[in-house]
Amino acid sequence: MTRKRFLAGLLGLAAAPLAGRLEADEPDAADGRQVPRLDKPKAEWRRLLPPAAYAVLFEESTERSGSSPLNAEKRAGTFVCAACFLPVFRSDTKFESGTGWPSFWAPISGHVATRRDFKLILPRTEYHCARCGGHQGHVFSDGPAPTGKRYCNNGVALRFVPERESLPALRS
Repeated sequence: MTRKRFLAGLLGLAAAPLAGRLEADEPDAADGRQVPRLDKPKAEWRRLLPPAAYAVLFEESTERSGSSPLNAEKRAGTFVCAACFLPVFRSDTKFESGTGWPSFWAPISGHVATRRDFKLILPRTEYHCARCGGHQGHVFSDGPAPTGKRYCNNGVALRFVPERESLPALRS
């Protein structure tokens, strides 16, 4: 084990009590219901997903900047979680952030959950799919109006569904 990895692990352990649990943003429906949680063993997710998507979604890895074709996606449609297919973003909230990752100024209400991340020492807010818990990316306060937020997403954690196509059925 390298010294850097050892120190990062210690920092992670020290920050774990501060990180807390995932907190859903807003209720999904007008009646206040949250998105029902889908719990699958990691071994099953590993079997269902390509290795790069599994690494990002369930090991909280990050894809290389500029590597996702979704960064250039401009068509109308919906971006769904690559693991469970829950719709996460609408294309009309996507913007060019210049970061090399697909970026959005707002998720679909109630479809992401957040928690504090101390992996780079300074706290950041990471967000996950509210249904399967798959890691999507981090949210920053340097986005455009109307929210001022930038949801910086890993492209391999999403699938794009063009407007005229049916959304895939949610995985069970």
